[in-house]
Amino acid sequence: MPAITLPDASVRLFDGPVTGTAVAEAIGPGLARAALVMKLDGKLVDMSTVIEHDASVAFVTRRDDDALEMIRHDAAHVLAEAVQDLFPGTQVTIGPSIENGFYYDFARNDPFTPEDFSAIEAKMREIITRGAKFVRQEMSREDAIAFFQAKGEKYKAQLIEDLPRDQTISLYSQGEWVDLCRGPHLRSTADVGMAFKLMKVAGAYWRGDHRNAMLSRIYGTAWRDQKELDAYLHQLEEAERRDHRRIGKDMGLFHIQEEAVGSVFWHPKGWKLYRTVEAYLRRRLDANGYQEVRTPQLVDRSLWEKSGHWDNYRQHMFIAQVEEEDKFLALKPMNCPCHIQIFRQGMRSYRELPLRLAEMGCCHRYEPSGALHGIMRVRQFTQDDAHIFCTDEQIASETARFISLLSQVYSDMGFPTFRIKFSDRPQARIGSDADWDKAEAALREACQIAGVTFELNPGEGAFYGPKLEFVLRDAIGRDWQCGTLQVDPNLPERLDAEYVGEDGARHRPIMLHRAIFGSFERFLGILIEQYAGRFPLWLAPVQAVVATIVSDADAYAEDVAAAFRRAGLEVRTDLSNQKINAKVREHSLAHVPVLAVVGRNEAANRTVALRRLGSPAQEILPLAEAVARLKAEATPPDLRESTGATEFA
Repeated sequence: MPAITLPDASVRLFDGPVTGTAVAEAIGPGLARAALVMKLDGKLVDMSTVIEHDASVAFVTRRDDDALEMIRHDAAHVLAEAVQDLFPGTQVTIGPSIENGFYYDFARNDPFTPEDFSAIEAKMREIITRGAKFVRQEMSREDAIAFFQAKGEKYKAQLIEDLPRDQTISLYSQGEWVDLCRGPHLRSTADVGMAFKLMKVAGAYWRGDHRNAMLSRIYGTAWRDQKELDAYLHQLEEAERRDHRRIGKDMGLFHIQEEAVGSVFWHPKGWKLYRTVEAYLRRRLDANGYQEVRTPQLVDRSLWEKSGHWDNYRQHMFIAQVEEEDKFLALKPMNCPCHIQIFRQGMRSYRELPLRLAEMGCCHRYEPSGALHGIMRVRQFTQDDAHIFCTDEQIASETARFISLLSQVYSDMGFPTFRIKFSDRPQARIGSDADWDKAEAALREACQIAGVTFELNPGEGAFYGPKLEFVLRDAIGRDWQCGTLQVDPNLPERLDAEYVGEDGARHRPIMLHRAIFGSFERFLGILIEQYAGRFPLWLAPVQAVVATIVSDADAYAEDVAAAFRRAGLEVRTDLSNQKINAKVREHSLAHVPVLAVVGRNEAANRTVALRRLGSPAQEILPLAEAVARLKAEATPPDLRESTGATEFA
């Protein structure tokens, strides 16, 4: 007699084994219609799953977040059936749900093209309308391999052959069509709904190995309803309009070329933006008690072996061999082992802790060429890195102090809210379970003291310690994980860092790895897209252009520009023979925030006509007033008398 405990703590008793569907029907017809899948003791399972023991059950309806991943998972199955129905002889391989959608890889002599999408989508709608139930069937390994081989599905047979010997082999059918799948699934194809769209095709190697066959991958997106789909498609359009690569080219900020794959060529305007952000952050760090250091680019492999990076991170490192010294050096992928070398110079006292060492350090990491993306994912980047050496007792206060600093920086950059993810121990890690228990407990306590909440991100910690991840949401609703704080008791142990405590004995410090931007390159890419190139005046690489209406005003335009420069503004002049409308259009396309227009009247009256980017209106001001106003607006937030409040999401 199973006792079923529901989310409201009520208990339902049943005479014998019962399915999730039967439980939902017993509760009420409304729930029976709405329940798509259930959580059995916290694990998602099919509604048809038989419950034979006392258990907790929660039902997932279309409005729940878990439903979205299920819809996308099942949409991939519907896609695969549609493709095989329309293109006989096509083999299916794998088709997972992914962020915002799904994909399926197909083995076919002729790759798919976007021109195939309309027919495939029509067939998918037909399959969804048919509403065939998803039915689970378990098979022995041998029978499942024989089943797919008989169908000519060699990739599915290979997947089964490679599964662990003790793993249950399950197949799901939707009508006559059958696929290998662990599940769970929705009740039927009808539950997928019509809020889907095929997006693009790409090549993908079988098992991600370039030595294997090239497959044809079809990507799609799926949502709970048409409103969500329309919002996502609008977001994509807006993201394309804001693409930092296009805006960077329009503004002349940077470029990337084949001779330096994954590295950025910063142009004068782009480097001006970079230095403005760097100078701002440096002032914030100075005010918060950080000491800036600089460490080498090339470091012998022996240090990386001691730190654990050689074994755990080598595939991401660039290695250089020095033949005459018979040595292997690595371009540093991060700064932490080098900062410990600075900490170890001389005997440290507990009185020096917490010691906050910061470095805007150039790092190199190997990223596959297919993963590179503008300046947001590169091979050479600069981390706004720092490491705090502290005692166990200082972890909480230093974490709270860091979150305060980070939140102020984000607010100044135009991100007043953020979310925090708590990433605990990964499978591949160094250190004992006791060390991890202690580090995770300390970080949880620190969050409590700091007054912030977090969501759990299981198994995503660094190999040396748990971490907090700080996630920003941009102007069009996309999430960006930028800042991190990691509690590390392991690296100081491995690299023999110690200090003399108040008791006169030697102790290991705790090392807090922390970053706010993550990398300058990626954060600047995010900023470009956040503002669509229309930066607030203090960030803009060119803050104003003084443009003439007639050549008679050229001399006065130079006077205006000189006054702006004396006030610290980055200004250009446009004395060309173009008409003023053409000048406005040109500098608007270059995202210049302020156009100061001068003609004969302005020259005679010592005034300027200020026109703001994106506005047809202009404001005529005395020159001195215009200078004062723009100077105040261009002052970085940390140098102003007051700063805005910060809000935690």
